[in-house]
Amino acid sequence: MAVNYTGTWDMDSNVNFQGYMMALGIDFATRKIAGTLKPQKVIEQNGDVFTIKTLSSLRNYSSSFVVGEEFEEDTKGLDNRKCKSLVSWDNGKLVCVQKGEKKNRGWTHWIEGDDLHLEIYCEDQVCHQVYKKHIA
Repeated sequence: MAVNYTGTWDMDSNVNFQGYMMALGIDFATRKIAGTLKPQKVIEQNGDVFTIKTLSSLRNYSSSFVVGEEFEEDTKGLDNRKCKSLVSWDNGKLVCVQKGEKKNRGWTHWIEGDDLHLEIYCEDQVCHQVYKKHIA
């Protein structure tokens, strides 16, 4: 069951981002700055082909993938690691498992009403972010 994620989304809430960044091993100064940001997500979807851009005043990050196909991901601009990522559908949710240096790492995106939810996790830390559809 495919859901249309296409759109521009503005961050509304961000719970336990500090814990998540600490689990990734991100330095204190970067965590301090990143914790103040309200990034925007720009998602382009064509069936199972996605490009997800995370835009902020500090750094931008872009990831392109095909659901169901493992790919090499370089998290340059985030925690600067390489990992193998696999995104799959799970009842309308996009679920990504990232294999690499850090254990239990990945994310899940889903839409409820007009909100885009994102849970990002690493080791024993889970961060829950909520984004609202951007209104121009």
